[in-house]
Amino acid sequence: MSETANPHGAALAALAALRPRLSGGQAAALENALENALETALTTALTTAPGQTAHTAALFDAVGEATLALLGPGLLTINLWRPDSRQVVRQWSSDPAAYPVGGSKRKGDTPWTRQLLERAEVFVGEGDAALAEVFDDVATIRALGLRAVVNVPVGERGRCIGTFNYLSPRSAWQPDEVQTLRRLADLAAPAVAQCHARQAVLARAAG
Repeated sequence: MSETANPHGAALAALAALRPRLSGGQAAALENALENALETALTTALTTAPGQTAHTAALFDAVGEATLALLGPGLLTINLWRPDSRQVVRQWSSDPAAYPVGGSKRKGDTPWTRQLLERAEVFVGEGDAALAEVFDDVATIRALGLRAVVNVPVGERGRCIGTFNYLSPRSAWQPDEVQTLRRLADLAAPAVAQCHARQAVLARAAG
């Protein structure tokens, strides 16, 4: 699980590990977006304005660009998990036409939800049958030519608050690719945590 108890340290460690494989521009964009997002974390948590801050969106954008550069063509989405309504809510998407930001899905009690959302364990799916077993939108996934998925839980204090999801045309994953996605999720974790904090503030204000 990508853990946000110390998001700054985990994200900086992930950036250090990935830096040799990134272009200078990609590394600089990630570093700047990460620092800006972390510096404004308190403000983000306290505001009740809807949507993301510019710094949160910039970090998602930089992580998305790095993900596609490191792992090739595919679909990346970053979601919040709301256990009270059992919904995953999309915060960022590399294909907003097919998977728009703000879209949500309700997740019932399945082996996938128990593994990823409740136990906060990485899910690796390979091949059409594996995707069809866990995703009700498999027809859209097929139409995009995607055949494998890695879902990385983003955690806070030992519980899942979001997911980092990458689907690819590849038929199978290599261990180093899964590890790369774990590190990219660590980079996105501060932005996910800020979105989660904002939603908590909004929920309290509404209540």
